[in-house]
Amino acid sequence: MTKDVLLAIKGLQFNAAADETNVQTVTAAEYYFRNNSHYVIYDEATEGTTQNTKNIIKLREHSLELTKRGFVNVHMLFEENRKNLTSYSTPFGDILIGIDTKRVSLQEAEKQILCNVDYALEVNYEFLADCKISLEILERNLL
Repeated sequence: MTKDVLLAIKGLQFNAAADETNVQTVTAAEYYFRNNSHYVIYDEATEGTTQNTKNIIKLREHSLELTKRGFVNVHMLFEENRKNLTSYSTPFGDILIGIDTKRVSLQEAEKQILCNVDYALEVNYEFLADCKISLEILERNLL
């Protein structure tokens, strides 16, 4: 896989009322492979501000880590069959979130990596939604 990649992120949430929220984005990113881990680094613009958030995704078999630094700050750990708590820091205050990960699947090919995560999201110990994240990392020169 080359350093210059495209990252496609799809997120899906189902709340207690069975309402569905779908989010999709595609962005340019940098890819690295070190110490048996895949790393994807990209900047995220925040609407209404000039400050960006730097995102670092670390993928391993059965786990995904997301670190955000900038407008918001958080270190989220998705480990298969584990629940993790973290503080999501925003300019408006901190939010305690729980991530109860059911499944993390990782499929690796020469020029593409797919990762799917199924988890339950809690805010301040209250269930908020069942969620799915799908990541596709693709060499830019394939387009």
